[in-house]
Amino acid sequence: MKIAVIGGAGVRTVIFINGLLKRYKKLSIDEVVLYDIQEEKQKIIEKLCQHVVKRNKEELRVRAVSNPVEAVRGADYIVTTLRVGGDHSRVIDEKVALDLGVIGQETTGAGGFSMAVRTIPVLLDYCEMIKKYAPKAWIFNFTNPSGLVTQALLGAGYKKIIGICDAPSSTKYRMADKLHVSEDDLYVEFFGLNHLSWIDSVRVKEEEVLPDLLRDDEFLKSIQEFSMFDPELLRQIGLLPNEYLYYYYHRERALENIEKAGAARGKVIENVNLKMMGELKSMDIDADPEGALQTFLYYMQIRENSYMSIESGLKERPLLEKGQLEVPDGMGYAGVMLDCIEGLQSEKGKDLVLSVENQGSIPGLLDSDVVEVTCHVSKMGIQPVSFDEIPEHCYLLIRLIKMYEKLTVLAVENKSKEIAIQALMVHPLVNSYSIAKWLGEKYDKAYDGIFK
Repeated sequence: MKIAVIGGAGVRTVIFINGLLKRYKKLSIDEVVLYDIQEEKQKIIEKLCQHVVKRNKEELRVRAVSNPVEAVRGADYIVTTLRVGGDHSRVIDEKVALDLGVIGQETTGAGGFSMAVRTIPVLLDYCEMIKKYAPKAWIFNFTNPSGLVTQALLGAGYKKIIGICDAPSSTKYRMADKLHVSEDDLYVEFFGLNHLSWIDSVRVKEEEVLPDLLRDDEFLKSIQEFSMFDPELLRQIGLLPNEYLYYYYHRERALENIEKAGAARGKVIENVNLKMMGELKSMDIDADPEGALQTFLYYMQIRENSYMSIESGLKERPLLEKGQLEVPDGMGYAGVMLDCIEGLQSEKGKDLVLSVENQGSIPGLLDSDVVEVTCHVSKMGIQPVSFDEIPEHCYLLIRLIKMYEKLTVLAVENKSKEIAIQALMVHPLVNSYSIAKWLGEKYDKAYDGIFK
């Protein structure tokens, strides 16, 4: 079987390959083909991936191609992980919003709108290509804003598409570690939208423990995702939130911290990636592949350690030196995708958090609305968990964001600035016609016409 990675020059591709090495034989995967428009960066990532395979003494074939048709032709599984406009576009997206006093985060904030408008048309073109050259393939969309983009693609009629995100799986991993249980013995139930979800059940070997965890300040402080929230808030709502809800529950703190830092995360990521690629380009990777890999891993830990640190004020973790670093083994989107593939191939199946069509999972939403919920994935298909009811304050926020997402998709379909302003206006982090209009105008100017 063949996996194609559209956006293969992304830095997470190396981690994806390392995770795959532990399961590729079990999953009958024998080839991974990478494609990216950034050809120089793609060559570097290809060499690092091939070194990871070689150092593990495995036989998986990894290669990069310059033609997208060649990449997807005959593929069984395809992952889309694009950043239309490159790293600097994220800097622009976030700064435009921040200059107007609005959180610009690339998925949850207004920056996610700009990214979606640029990205959806590109991914629709790729889906047409996949429909022609790999009609039986499953598409795993990791491209942000993942939920919104997946909504657009499914709405356009491409049904074998699953939105994936590493936030829920990373949370579960850290919870299992803290609770000293295996991930298989821990059930964590999520409901909501991508980057806007809550945990309403935590079961250890079928025993419900969420109420106990909410009372345990030490536990809440020990999990990165929960430590940034006031414990009293979590006890009031009776749920554990996705870390991106920090922008809603502590909006003024996030804005203040970003302003103090002088830059949003997009600028940090851009700087890290520039330093990483600059150093890698200066190296003879063929002569010293391990040295290149250690350089790559050093900068990747800087990226990961800075995650949510600016917005929340959390301290960054100490860095390990080059030579002490190992490639993460399956966390991130790689782990989610591989778990999903494994589930689809098995009778027993797996419980995973995915962005899929609602199909009655969350009451009050349309069946076609894309939600992020716990799903049971098996040979029988993908079955989202059904919720009898959800707290009203969660439901209202979900409805608002879902309206914003669907209006954004409609604006792209119709190339309409007017509908785009409507979309931004209903977004809870904007909540103003005048600000929505300013945002629309500034994004339009920044990209020389976002609806061309």
